[in-house]
Amino acid sequence: MKQRVLIVEDEEAMGVALRDGFKYEGYEVSLVTDGERALANVRNGNPHIVILDVMLPKMNGLDVCKALRAEDNRVPIIMLTARGQEIDRVRGLKIGADDYVTKPFSLMELLARVEAVLRRSSSEARRQEEEEGPLRYCCGDLEFDFQKHEASKSGQPIDLSPREFSLMRFLIRHRGQVISRDTLLDAVWGYDSIPFTRTVDAHVAKLRKKIEDQPSDPRYIVTVHRLGYKFTG
Repeated sequence: MKQRVLIVEDEEAMGVALRDGFKYEGYEVSLVTDGERALANVRNGNPHIVILDVMLPKMNGLDVCKALRAEDNRVPIIMLTARGQEIDRVRGLKIGADDYVTKPFSLMELLARVEAVLRRSSSEARRQEEEEGPLRYCCGDLEFDFQKHEASKSGQPIDLSPREFSLMRFLIRHRGQVISRDTLLDAVWGYDSIPFTRTVDAHVAKLRKKIEDQPSDPRYIVTVHRLGYKFTG
């Protein structure tokens, strides 16, 4: 699968050169020229990495980066800054940029930075999946995107609360295993906040109504008598 790169650059010559260079190297490339279109593209196009100029019309690159991180969007971002813009570089890194390149730069340098950031991102994604569960998961007619907090059944959106997403992700991470109510309380709520196992039962019942064809005879979240619950998707 080709890596998808989004280039956000309002200087036409620079943008075209970067687009052509990345395409030549085998990337799938999108090019936009302002910050607002950059945000829309990341939200809808799901690129693997963003090459983001600081100076942009409508919404500058720093604000784009800040907005994405505020949404908990972890797409890798490499900032492009003009020579001498040290303050912008520092601000960019503080608000969540993964790297920066100072203009003028060579295409080979930028490609090397992109490859390095993508390697780090891939390693981090594997580590996160091991610790927290997958970012996306599909089973039957269900689909969950835990990064975007979106879920659907048979192609229709399902309205899940943040707690329901957390509960669902934990069950998926431990699919096939019997999970006690106390374990779910500790992992999803924390004992100090709501120390009642009936809270788990109530949330499971709500989840079943949203994801099961027959909530009274569940296919995915199965009750194991006296032990807890098991996700079988």
